[in-house]
Amino acid sequence: MKILHAIIRNYLETGEPVGSRTISKYTDLNLSSATIRNEMADLEELGYIIQPHTSAGRIPSDKGYRLYVDSMLEEKDREVDDLKGLLVEKEDKMDHLLQQVAKFLAANTNYAAMISSPLYHGNKLKFIQLSRVDEHQVLAVIVVEGNVIKNTMLHVEQAPDQETMLKLNILLNTHLNGKTLDEINLGMIANMKQQAGIHSVMVGEIIDAVAEAIQADEDLQIYTSGTNNILKYPELADKEKASELITAFEEKKALNQIVQETLADESSTGIQVYIGNESPVQTMRDCSVVTATYELGEGMKGTVGIIGPKRMDYDKVVGILKNLMNQLETLYKKT
Repeated sequence: MKILHAIIRNYLETGEPVGSRTISKYTDLNLSSATIRNEMADLEELGYIIQPHTSAGRIPSDKGYRLYVDSMLEEKDREVDDLKGLLVEKEDKMDHLLQQVAKFLAANTNYAAMISSPLYHGNKLKFIQLSRVDEHQVLAVIVVEGNVIKNTMLHVEQAPDQETMLKLNILLNTHLNGKTLDEINLGMIANMKQQAGIHSVMVGEIIDAVAEAIQADEDLQIYTSGTNNILKYPELADKEKASELITAFEEKKALNQIVQETLADESSTGIQVYIGNESPVQTMRDCSVVTATYELGEGMKGTVGIIGPKRMDYDKVVGILKNLMNQLETLYKKT
């Protein structure tokens, strides 16, 4: 089956009959040309390949194409089932889920893969709860869209009593609930500080914590897998190029550029393809980068990407990314 697949793939790429020496070079079988010739003779006898000329190599028959397509479709179905199982099993552990998705993508494309943690774009504040911890500490629990909870401990000279704490909770929630960062203006802040009186400094610190929670960009995490995959391709295996690529994946600053570039286009959650010099990352000028924006609902967006040679199998990569986005969307709509 491996030899048949190699013959078909090679013939699809070149349109030329395929010989045993070609197969011995381009597969991981580690078999001699003589052994491959014997296997090819068996495939020909079974009707999966034909020899158009006496001295030429072989080309696939209709029967061979059918077997190839059927096995490919079965493999795709398995990939979909594997991905569904992975997402359902790990949905409650976001960091572990994203790590596994990166590994899945790298294994199924044979390229390098990356996926960012979801960021919360256009977030609104849902609720603030202030609680007195002791005489000098107040806990601010801030809940933003996506049910993301940020806890901030405020150190104060004298914590307010329970009645004052209740009033401050009402003041903050009345002014800030349902607001995005852009809607919290200086006039609103000044008004709240004035109403807070002697607790204006604490209110200012709480507003800063709210802004930080809504923005939340500092929590961006990028998970990668398959860096060594792209070094398998000769055009990327040059010592200098390989070093640049490995550094880009280890430091992740370059990958952050890809994430920001992808998420900046808020009008699109489709596939974006950067070929060679089109890449937002200079060190990936010899690569192709295919990215997509995934959504988990309530403004939660992240970036998934595949990095490989410019001759990557775009059809396969785009298909896998579309499948991933559909699965994530379906899963999180249910939850």
